[in-house]
Amino acid sequence: MDRLTGQLDRSDEHLSHSEDGVVGFGDGDEHLVEQSRHHARIDRELFELSELDVLYRADDATLWTFMRPNERPSFTPSMLHDFESWQRLIVESFGSGQVPLDYLVLGSRAPGVFCFGGDLSLFERLIRSGDRDGLARYGYRCVEILHRNMNSLDLPMLTIGLVQGAALGGGFEALLSFDYIVAERDATFGFPEILFGLFPGMGAHAILSRKLGSAIADRLIVSNQIYSAEEMYELGLVHHLAENGEGVAACEDFIRKCQRRHPGLVNARKAMKLTNPIGLSELKRIVDLWADAALQLSDGDLKVMNRLTRAQERVGLRADRAA
Repeated sequence: MDRLTGQLDRSDEHLSHSEDGVVGFGDGDEHLVEQSRHHARIDRELFELSELDVLYRADDATLWTFMRPNERPSFTPSMLHDFESWQRLIVESFGSGQVPLDYLVLGSRAPGVFCFGGDLSLFERLIRSGDRDGLARYGYRCVEILHRNMNSLDLPMLTIGLVQGAALGGGFEALLSFDYIVAERDATFGFPEILFGLFPGMGAHAILSRKLGSAIADRLIVSNQIYSAEEMYELGLVHHLAENGEGVAACEDFIRKCQRRHPGLVNARKAMKLTNPIGLSELKRIVDLWADAALQLSDGDLKVMNRLTRAQERVGLRADRAA
């Protein structure tokens, strides 16, 4: 039984873990598992992604998704491919006249890690080969996924990021695209890119400057500090704090409390996005700046990046052993 399944068990005695690894329900509730895995109007491919575990709960119209990286807990090209498929399949299966979807939750199965962000190993290779176009293409894929999530895939739903561990670099940026963030008290946040002479190039500046103002955004981005969930809560970036091990239960409680207010909350988020719009073209221009800056890194910077990559790989190995 993995970390997340254990937390689901603690939040609801009826939840269990099936032999094939699908998070399921207890006796008498098997129909919910069947709705998730075999619902006639949901493309089965959604539940068969390589690095994303997906579960649909019909009783509260919630799609739970958990990153399950095959390598280190970062946005590798294979993980990005799964996210692109995930978004496409959600749009094809849910929405008006289709399967109802009110809430979309994203968490992680990697012990102690939400996501470390960008694929540093790939970055190092592309930088050493002078492949500026390769860097830009990677960044464009990231911000296209982020931009679609910022706009809730044009579906009338609320998106929730669930943080049970470290959300660093691009992992932190990804969370900022969600309507709400639920974080356990031991969760941590930060942008380590300044360590190797770079900056987070996939959404942080655009989103944080609108949410917090440019001065505080700049402080978070260039400080090279690790921030606690409570500090992020005080800033308003984290919306709900959960005790350690209770993040899933906190999400379920939030969803229950939102049921009657769902239409108002959805449209309130839309109104907020209208007052502070972020266009895809803006995000791509920042990616271009990031790609140009990456090619200016020194050999010493790349050695620091390499050390961070190895540290991430060690975390990934520990996660594999824990699983």
